[in-house]
Amino acid sequence: MLDGKVIFDPSLYNPEQFLVSAKYPNPTPEDLSKHIILVVHGYSATTFEWQEFKDWSNESTYRISQVLLDGHGRDYDSFKASKWEDWQSAITEEYEKLIALGYTKISIAGSSTGGTLILELVKSGYFNTHLPPKNLFLIDPIVVSSSKLQSIVGIIGPMIVYAESDQTSEENKYWYRFRPYQTINELNDVMKVVRKGLEDEIKLPTETYLKVFHSLHDPVASTTSTVLIYKGLKTSTGAPIDVQLMDSDIHVFTRLSLRSNVTTLQHANQLDAFNQIANKLN
Repeated sequence: MLDGKVIFDPSLYNPEQFLVSAKYPNPTPEDLSKHIILVVHGYSATTFEWQEFKDWSNESTYRISQVLLDGHGRDYDSFKASKWEDWQSAITEEYEKLIALGYTKISIAGSSTGGTLILELVKSGYFNTHLPPKNLFLIDPIVVSSSKLQSIVGIIGPMIVYAESDQTSEENKYWYRFRPYQTINELNDVMKVVRKGLEDEIKLPTETYLKVFHSLHDPVASTTSTVLIYKGLKTSTGAPIDVQLMDSDIHVFTRLSLRSNVTTLQHANQLDAFNQIANKLN
């Protein structure tokens, strides 16, 4: 189990298999001509959450950098002690390494809390002082939770100690089964920061394209999240951002591996999102 004492996520042992900056530390002009997309997983997850996109992709014109959020993919105590700013630092660290190496075409895709952390970067003005991303893709971003327990965990947290996820033994290898209340508080905190930003209005960098995909019946991230993003995120031209609601009841519908009873529609939804993302990178 990921919650055990053995560090599991393979990106910690072999970063060159996951991070473009580690695999190509001395990029050639041909390397630098490629579009790079950072793919960012969600709360309690690991790089596995984007592995299907990696396996599906033909990286002839673009390359994928799979980011492991800080505090994740490690033992339970490391996860428990981590702050949301720690999680986010893994995104900016790889982003800045790629810029320093000379890459000029960089996009970011985030699922669930990965999307929330990306939105916070936009809100904070991070991209005003760094190379703006070409594209931002959000998969089931969580700004408002579908879980009533999550919203009150700050009050009852010390009494529950942790929340246990209902997942299979195979999923236990890639997601924390036991989520300490301290980390749920961190998730609530970054959601609150982003919600407040959206209420006040967040401006996208000029020339940055953003699209949100959201499962219509998401059991974890309420679709109210995407409504708030649609209303509160402003483009430089004044045009609304792109939003696509998927006929799905899966949270992070782009991850189908290890799920049971996957339908033809679920496969079609995943492929639709993958194709749209890849087409923007060519």
